[in-house]
Amino acid sequence: MAVPLRFSAQAPSSRLTEIIPESDRVEELSDSDDEYEDMGTATVEEQAHIAYLDSVRTPIRDTLETETSQVQDDTYGVILPYLEGNPNDFSLNAFGVPKLQREKHVAMLKMVLGDYPGKFAMMDASRPWILYWGLQSMTALGLDISGYQKRVAHTFSLAQHPEGGYGGGYGQLPHLACTYAAVLSLAMASGTEAYDSIHRRALWHFLGRMKQADGGFTMAEGGEEDIRGAFCAVVVLSLLNLPLDLPQDAPARKHGLTNFTDGLGSWVSQCQSWDGGISAAPGNEAHGAYAFCGLGCLAIIGPPTETLHKYLDIPLLTHWLSSRQCSPEGGYNGRTNKLVDGCYSHWVGGCWAIIEAATTTGVWNRTALARYILAACQEKKGGLKDKPGKHSDAYHTCYNLAGLSAAQHRYVYDEDINRGIGMGNLGAAYHWKTDGLYEGKNEVWDDGDVVRAVHPVFVIPYMAVYECRKYFEEKEGF
Repeated sequence: MAVPLRFSAQAPSSRLTEIIPESDRVEELSDSDDEYEDMGTATVEEQAHIAYLDSVRTPIRDTLETETSQVQDDTYGVILPYLEGNPNDFSLNAFGVPKLQREKHVAMLKMVLGDYPGKFAMMDASRPWILYWGLQSMTALGLDISGYQKRVAHTFSLAQHPEGGYGGGYGQLPHLACTYAAVLSLAMASGTEAYDSIHRRALWHFLGRMKQADGGFTMAEGGEEDIRGAFCAVVVLSLLNLPLDLPQDAPARKHGLTNFTDGLGSWVSQCQSWDGGISAAPGNEAHGAYAFCGLGCLAIIGPPTETLHKYLDIPLLTHWLSSRQCSPEGGYNGRTNKLVDGCYSHWVGGCWAIIEAATTTGVWNRTALARYILAACQEKKGGLKDKPGKHSDAYHTCYNLAGLSAAQHRYVYDEDINRGIGMGNLGAAYHWKTDGLYEGKNEVWDDGDVVRAVHPVFVIPYMAVYECRKYFEEKEGF
């Protein structure tokens, strides 16, 4: 029997580019310094990886070549050497898989939360997100972020709009995405200074202006209505224990609505597409990130066992989510006929805890996802990324680590947990717990590769969730 060769020896990989006109090109693989091609014979460890990948390949392949199939083949050529071997020369764990490069990632994240050069001015409106991604990544890696507490409170005090909500920075109009990232960051920072910096009454009025007559939410005044708005709104309402009654000046009151949750579940239901996935708005294409937003929204307005079955076709959604896991890569894509991307380690991988809370366990391949994250998404210089050939960034670092956490930990919904928290408005999400590590067959990560648990709905540390909610439950009025 011939000794297997590495993938690159069978089909030399070319760097992936979109097969569309240069002027309209959307980047698939950007320039980076981790180009790799090895024509050598596979080592014993690599032979084991190759055998595994062969065992999970899709057995039937359509022979019709299209632009999409050619791009997918090019993607294989870029990714598979990292799943078969160790082009980055990382230290390996007991399973021959690259270890989690904690020190490198920490160094990168400290730079993320530092000062930026002038060319980053274009990212000014994304500052709340950059802070959230950086802080959450640090907590997942086990870092103490208390040293950032005052800086976080000060930064968001400047980004808070006088009429409620948060913008990207000082003087910018409020937006639900920025508000979501700001509130999560302040919850992680914790402490009286951070909590009390939030103008809850004004924020309540801002959310009231976002509530729409059909039950959904817009992202900004006069902006788009989509499922991100629904999720961001209920996260903020729940964490800050805001009243569920709509403010008297909320436009939706003119249409007979009196409560923030009026019509919300039904509106989310309308976002489920014909193929089972969840879209941004009724009638749109299903997308992995919108699936998480829809499930997260329903898991806040009530127990998953009730809300998911009431508003969604769960078997059809489960099929759609399962179809997002790419073979043989092991990671997820966000839409049908799209490429694998490390950020969907969370946006799709994070859906499974909520799905399992309403159905049964063991419905997804945790170890395949973890293999993709550890082997293919770690940047040699630090941080995590979409796929080999891309550069690492705070966004992909955050959501790769959240996906790795979801794969490694067992998140369980238990109404007997934390009975003293969340007894009032939107309290369902406070009854989650981590029930140890995944106990199935694991041939991917060692103890040293395990990251901290992440709350499956709020995507920040459990303690940050409970302390924030408890603080505002004990606070009288606004």
